[in-house]
Amino acid sequence: MPDSRAEIPNDWNRSGLPGWAYFSNELYELERDLLFRTHWQLVCHVSEVAVPGQYVSHDIADERGFVIRGLDGKLRAFHNLCRHRGSRVVGDTRGTCNKVLVCPFHGWAYNLDGSLRGIAHRDSFPPMDHEQMGLKPLEMEIWHGFVFIRYQPGPQPAVAEIMARHEAEIAPYGCADMQTVGQMNWAEKTPVNWKSVRDVDNEGYHVRQAHPGLHDLYGQNYHDEPYVNFTSRSLGKFNRGPSRLLSVRAYRELLPKAEHLPETHQQAWLYIGLFPNLVFGFYPDSVIWYQEIPHGAGATVQKGGVLRYADESREMRIARYLSGRIDRDTAEEDRMLTIWACEATKSSAYEGITLSDLEYGLASFYNHLEVVTPIVRQESQPAPGTMKAANADLLEARV
Repeated sequence: MPDSRAEIPNDWNRSGLPGWAYFSNELYELERDLLFRTHWQLVCHVSEVAVPGQYVSHDIADERGFVIRGLDGKLRAFHNLCRHRGSRVVGDTRGTCNKVLVCPFHGWAYNLDGSLRGIAHRDSFPPMDHEQMGLKPLEMEIWHGFVFIRYQPGPQPAVAEIMARHEAEIAPYGCADMQTVGQMNWAEKTPVNWKSVRDVDNEGYHVRQAHPGLHDLYGQNYHDEPYVNFTSRSLGKFNRGPSRLLSVRAYRELLPKAEHLPETHQQAWLYIGLFPNLVFGFYPDSVIWYQEIPHGAGATVQKGGVLRYADESREMRIARYLSGRIDRDTAEEDRMLTIWACEATKSSAYEGITLSDLEYGLASFYNHLEVVTPIVRQESQPAPGTMKAANADLLEARV
């Protein structure tokens, strides 16, 4: 791994987060309000909602949303709550409806543009203004074909502005014209705090020891960069020597030359992280993404997907299969590491961590957390019922 210490300040906090930060329900509630409701969340790729009536739903932090393609061809995002009793209007993760959305609870109907179409037994209700009773819209942005929503206004600017510093590097991949590989969408629940997943994923120091497939692919050519203004970057250039593992060797041998990419990226995997819980992987054969969806303080669903090129050749399809195989092995290896690391925070022997220079990217993630939840750096857990007020006091003290 290249020595990236030139990017690291002389004096920085190597201590990580206190153990209580990984199992506090009150901290999770704070993160729910200040992170997950107010920061951009990826829902899907436009290829998943290409036809009028197609929708994809999204749940996080006690919020429910969905995006849907209207009859006019326009993509819109709404809270997934019927205005009558709050039922889900769409109950599935994804699907296609006809010309109208019908609430499965009492049959209230909405047009695909979110406007209220009809009320079952309307004469049993007092007079209502139909124009004010449509589905509540969500803030939405499409960036390189990826559809983002935000449940509440927050500190982040537009996704395009956040990712602007990576634009020249990402543009050649042509993500907007790619196609989602349906069977490659996945989700897996793990009994860990969401930050434990980020703890493992935000540093490459462990690659040599924990990920034989990735290390075989990269060798010493993996480089992490810290989070700066909500994004991080990592680049793994393929090892020039022979590969030991069959899947890695076959991948390198069968991967066609990616003429659409600059030479620097034809034999490399590029990762871009978007704070707090999303990572894109840009490969010569495909583009992947994965994100963490917290289910309280002690459980996390990690979900993701794969995009392929619309004109994918047979050779590229095989290469994509092999890169996916390397990724699946890596994900399973990381899953065990996240469980062990999260378990440790409850041990009587746990005394915190000490970060290496090669883990400075993780420290930069903690620094971003600290901007909105400075309480997370406090050594002792606040008294029950005081978390929100204590964090507010710390934020106010900065002003």
